[in-house]
Amino acid sequence: MAENNAFILDNGAFYAKLGMADESEPKTILNCITKAKSERRRPFIGNQIEECRDVSGLFYILCFQRGYLVNWDVQKTVWDYFFSTDCCPVQFSDTPLLITEPLFNFGSIQEAMLEILYEEYDCDAVCKTTAVDLAAFNFTHGTVSTTEQQKPLCCVVVEMGYSFTHVVPFVKGNKVKEAIRRIDIGGKVLTNHLKEIISYRQLNVMDESYVINQVKEDSCFVSQNFNEDMRIARKRFPDNTIVREYVLPDYTQIRRGFLRKPNESSSADGSDELQTIKLGNERFVIPEILFHPSDVGIPQMGVPEAILDAINLCPEETRPHLFANIVVCGGCALFPGMKTRLEKDVRALAPDEYEVNVMVPDNPISYAWHGGKKYSQSLSFLKSCMSRNQYEEYGTKHLVDKYDS
Repeated sequence: MAENNAFILDNGAFYAKLGMADESEPKTILNCITKAKSERRRPFIGNQIEECRDVSGLFYILCFQRGYLVNWDVQKTVWDYFFSTDCCPVQFSDTPLLITEPLFNFGSIQEAMLEILYEEYDCDAVCKTTAVDLAAFNFTHGTVSTTEQQKPLCCVVVEMGYSFTHVVPFVKGNKVKEAIRRIDIGGKVLTNHLKEIISYRQLNVMDESYVINQVKEDSCFVSQNFNEDMRIARKRFPDNTIVREYVLPDYTQIRRGFLRKPNESSSADGSDELQTIKLGNERFVIPEILFHPSDVGIPQMGVPEAILDAINLCPEETRPHLFANIVVCGGCALFPGMKTRLEKDVRALAPDEYEVNVMVPDNPISYAWHGGKKYSQSLSFLKSCMSRNQYEEYGTKHLVDKYDS
């Protein structure tokens, strides 16, 4: 077995992050099959969608539903593409695999996954964990230099994923299971809500998940003062500093849309003929759902309250350390202003004597993958791997029971 050069697959519900442990950055690839109206015959697997001429009206065939892997036919097709010469060629017979699964994954799904990995891909050793565990490992093994201070013993990982947002406290490397909180809001809900708002106010975009997801990524931000921003958004331009036009892609000159101020169009370059949508309060109302899920009829607490609730369920002596080490990862952490707003809201809820510190890494999407890279080079990695011999001797159920942490 190739020592300490594992293949790391952070198998997210929307993006999979994958690569060998000796690579500096993972490949981030769509973990689904897509079909386009412009090319009906051909399904696009993963990042093959970049070869599509016109991605309007794109149809997604997802492996994950509500955060759990249920569509195995699709996942097998996507994995075949991942491990092929077109993407990341790898021989699992002599390379250990580190793969992530959702928190509280069902036993039946774990068994099916292990069976496919051993039988179809001829894996020699598999280590399964969660993205949250890897993010915590990354945070506690490399955020501070040892000369400054010792590595943090506790942290809270806030994972803002595609289907859910999880708040998970860690004490001395172990999850405090009874304190884990899940909010049923993720990137998917935000994109769908933006589709509904734009379709109601301006232009029917209910079939344009791919484009509106790009609109969300390019234009949304987290408001620091919601009522004040709403007041500004009511004004006319130029007093309204929030309003923007989003130029939609036409797939001839423009492959991806872009944001511009309402006065930036000019007939000289033909940009006034492009199709645009006007974005006002939508820009900050969408990420606000993470702080107030009841805005879209989900009767749950927002992220700051969930962080406080999770920390208060941990032993009292760990709480100051947990408040001081909050790390946010996942795609929704990329919204500008997320760190400042979370820090402000948690600070307002937390007891005065505790220091509150929120960390959003430079690339929150690949943060867990980098944790996996560090973990695969640690001594405990090979111990936590399930070998092919164990699988053949005991079967999947035994392995799931034994290694399920």
